[in-house]
Amino acid sequence: MTAAISRFPVPSLSDLPEDIRARIEATAAKSGFVPNVMLALAHRPDEFRAFFAYHDALMAKDGGLSKAEREMIVVATSAANQCQYCVIAHGAVLRIRAKNPLIADQIATNYRKADLTPRQRAMLDFAMKVALSSHQIEDEDYTLLLDHGFSREDCWDIAAIAAFFGMSNRLANSLAFRPNDEFYRMGRE
Repeated sequence: MTAAISRFPVPSLSDLPEDIRARIEATAAKSGFVPNVMLALAHRPDEFRAFFAYHDALMAKDGGLSKAEREMIVVATSAANQCQYCVIAHGAVLRIRAKNPLIADQIATNYRKADLTPRQRAMLDFAMKVALSSHQIEDEDYTLLLDHGFSREDCWDIAAIAAFFGMSNRLANSLAFRPNDEFYRMGRE
């Protein structure tokens, strides 16, 4: 029996608009499979486009945060939001980007005990505050990040990634997105 990947209908690739089908096919060619989140979000093409445009603007850009650090933010905040899909999928990407088979599990379980630099710990402390108590953020939170070598633009990125994935976590949880089995094995050897 195959478990559903969403509580909503998943369209077939042949029924999708060309731009979305091309994006999904390109991802499949690169990774060897189609991430379930893409199929699930394709149920609403306009939202698919908006979601992945903002995702890419945050996660694929150059800047003071490495791609691995961006994934650390996703894994830590997604664990706090109990989002199985994002912890599993982005944990796989983190293991690959960090070239460390342990780091994603460490961060998802308790980032405070993970093998992180003081800079990364400060980054995740701030990201968690954005995810769980953003109403309590003060200038001192930014000062601490600046003291660890982050730029003001890096601070924006940390906040935006935590906030975007808070939305993503809530959507994935409420719509019951199921992680692909392939993610569990990625980056472990």
